[in-house]
Amino acid sequence: MTIFNEGAYHQALSTQVEAARRPIPGRETTALCHRAETGETALKGGLAMHNTFRRTLPLLFLISGTGVALAQTLPTTQPNMITIAREEVKVGRTADHQKIEAGWPAAFEKAKSPYYYLALVSTTGPAEAWYISAFESNAAIGDSLKREDSDPVLSAELARLQRADADVVSGVRSMQASARKDLSFGTFPDIAKERFFEITWFRVRPGHEAQFEAAGKAYGASAKRADVKASYRVYEIVAGVPGPTYLIISSVPSYADFDGMTAEGEKTMKGFTADEGTAMQKFMLEGVLNIETQRFKLDPVQSYVPKEVRAQDPAFWMPKKPAVAKPSTQQ
Repeated sequence: MTIFNEGAYHQALSTQVEAARRPIPGRETTALCHRAETGETALKGGLAMHNTFRRTLPLLFLISGTGVALAQTLPTTQPNMITIAREEVKVGRTADHQKIEAGWPAAFEKAKSPYYYLALVSTTGPAEAWYISAFESNAAIGDSLKREDSDPVLSAELARLQRADADVVSGVRSMQASARKDLSFGTFPDIAKERFFEITWFRVRPGHEAQFEAAGKAYGASAKRADVKASYRVYEIVAGVPGPTYLIISSVPSYADFDGMTAEGEKTMKGFTADEGTAMQKFMLEGVLNIETQRFKLDPVQSYVPKEVRAQDPAFWMPKKPAVAKPSTQQ
């Protein structure tokens, strides 16, 4: 689970595309082309393996530098690593998928698991659910795997849920990403209060990583001078998709806050120095394969968070189930 505000960054880069980039032979930018280009097609097999990997990479909140689990709180600084499990939901099966997924947090809570994750469901693009977990290190990921393996009751319940998932999911992908704190910007948000997320993919031409970094630093420098409230986290995917690939992740308490992100992006872009504008344009002309932005809403039903977090806003985290109408007895 993560955390952030990237809309301004993406807004500026997208504008640079329109203003500066001309068609380049062989460069594909549509969502359809990027899926073929990166191999992100539906995976028909291996769902059980994927789900095991996903659910044993839960949101491990560690005290920085100590390796001690801190289950009572959500991250307050950018996690060193995140894992993302991405599920493509079959058309018309979103409600069924949510019901099945609600079984995962119930199983983890029954097992008193200290590992947590957030579930995000798409509001744009294809019907997807992302399960995002945070870790301090690969060693922490290994510890979470050991815990599930040592609990036969939990393992059996997860296996049952995996089989049910196969009926409503058409494709799956698991990814790991490392924090690029040198490119992230702004105050880390209060995750318990965030409700919507914006995640932008930057797929970069091999060998042009330095251009992405230069563009990111140029944008951050301009945003700092503009004194905007922007907050976003940058991650570099290290496993799970072709690279180099980067994610910029933002979050807001209200969907209306995306309007402010756009305005801040415009303000930041107008403040570019000549060198910053050149760095941005060079990256967009030479380094970009494609850019894709997706928006999500946080789903409390599918998320697994500490009881203390749920108690802060029970109306959101523990929504009451709608009353089921009784069948009429009149003839």
